[in-house]
Amino acid sequence: MRVLLIGANGYIGRFVADRLLADPAVQLTALGRGDDADVRFDLASGSPGALTRFLDAVHPGVVINCAGATRGGARELTRHNTVAVATVCEALRRSGCGARLVQIGCSAEYGPSQPGSSTAEDAVPRPGGPYGVSKLAATELVLGSGLDAVVLRVFSPAGPGTPAGSPLGRLAEAMRRAMQTGDGELKLGGLGVQRDFVDVRDVARAVHAASLSAAQGIINIGSGRAVRLRDAAAMLARVAGYGGALHELDGPPVPHRPVIGHPRPEILGHHRGEALAHHRGEVLGHHRGDADHPPHTAAPVAYPYPDGCGSWQQADVRTARDRLGWRPRINLEESLADIWMEAACRI
Repeated sequence: MRVLLIGANGYIGRFVADRLLADPAVQLTALGRGDDADVRFDLASGSPGALTRFLDAVHPGVVINCAGATRGGARELTRHNTVAVATVCEALRRSGCGARLVQIGCSAEYGPSQPGSSTAEDAVPRPGGPYGVSKLAATELVLGSGLDAVVLRVFSPAGPGTPAGSPLGRLAEAMRRAMQTGDGELKLGGLGVQRDFVDVRDVARAVHAASLSAAQGIINIGSGRAVRLRDAAAMLARVAGYGGALHELDGPPVPHRPVIGHPRPEILGHHRGEALAHHRGEVLGHHRGDADHPPHTAAPVAYPYPDGCGSWQQADVRTARDRLGWRPRINLEESLADIWMEAACRI
C-alpha cells in the first residue's frame, strides 16, 4: 500500500510515520514544509493543480493529513487548517489516483459539553474559539468533498513529544523547576478542568487502522474517560518522585512561586510540535511570554483553556471500537511517565 503522509514531522505525524514504517506492506512518502520531507510542499500556499500533478505521479492509495497549526490568529489558523485541507480535497478530486483520505480532526470542534456526558460523533459542534472553528470547517470540507474519507476527531493527546507549551508539558516543566530548586511547595492554578487524554501512540494506531478500513465520516479517538487536571498533577508528582506539597490556588497566584496558570491562546494543539495538545480550556501555564518574563515572577493572566471546550470533555469511543476495531492501550500514568522523562532530561 502506497501512503502519502502530510505533516510527518508534527507531534502526531511523527508517531504515525513510525507506525506506518513498521508495517512492511506500506510504502511511505512524506510531504511537508520541512527540509527532511521527501517532497517539500506548503498546503497553505501551494496550488491544488501542483498537488494534483504530484498525486498522479506518486499514485498513493491513501493520503493521511496530520498537518495543521494551533498558533496564531484566526487568519493564520484558517490558512493552515482550512485552506490547506481545501487544497488537499480539490487535488484529490482532480487526481486519477482515487486515494482514500484520512484527516486528523480535533475535539475542539465540539466545543463545550455537559459535565458528566460523553460526546458522540452526532453531537452538534459548537467550537468555542478560532482554532476549533478552523478545524470544524476543514472537517466539513472533507465530508462534503465526495471523497472516500474519514475524519478522526482526536481528543487530548499526551505522551512522548508532548509540547512544552501544552498544559501537561507546562505542568511537567513547573515540577522540574521546583525539584531543581528544592522548592517544597508547588502552587498550581486552574486545575479543575477535565479532559479526555489519549496517548499519541494509540492515536497513531487509530490512524493506521483508519487507513486500512472502509469507514467514512467522523470517528472519535479518545480514552473514553475524563481526568481532572489536578488528578493528573498528583499522578505526575508520583511518577516524578516529587515529595513536595501541591497547593491549588483559588485566587490570584502568590508571586515568586512556580505557578501553572493559563497559557496564551495560541499555545496548544496536536499537530507539529505546536500542538496538543490538540486543545484549549482553563489550565496550566505560567506567565505570558516566557522569554520576556523569567519564571516565578509574574502572575498568570486568566485566559480560557485553549480549546474553548469549557470545564469538561469526554469522548464516546464506541464508533472507533465498532468500525476500526480500535481501543486505547496506554494508560495516562504511562503517558505522564514519558512526559516526565523528557522534562527531567532538561535538568
